[in-house]
Amino acid sequence: MTDTGQELARPHGNALRLTVLLGENEQFHHRPAYAEIVHRAHVAGLAGASVFRGIEGFGASSMVHTTRLLSLSEELPVAVVIVDEAARIRAFLPELEELTREGLVLLDEVEVVRFPARDAPQGRGEAAGGGSAGGAGA
Repeated sequence: MTDTGQELARPHGNALRLTVLLGENEQFHHRPAYAEIVHRAHVAGLAGASVFRGIEGFGASSMVHTTRLLSLSEELPVAVVIVDEAARIRAFLPELEELTREGLVLLDEVEVVRFPARDAPQGRGEAAGGGSAGGAGA
């Protein structure tokens, strides 16, 4: 259930995976851009969103950011992953225009395969492990 009490529609079968790749220090109104993306995805009623912090990467600047250096990088890559029905993901894309100045936005067609949780009735469980891996189970 969402904060508004409505149950989220869980995607199954064909869906779209939205991945936003950006630097962890990218800001939107003094807030991390990745946090704002997750907040807006939640408000939009999308099925779920997950943020993954990278350990190494580079983007348009061609500067490699890594955790392997003695002084830890302060601009590590992050990926925000959201999976939902294609129409819902595409309707959310305009939100990203103002939130990501330098980020890369990717869309992939995916097939959602769900395995029932051990303690849930058949056909109503989350992904194995019960978490939100891949952004679809939050």
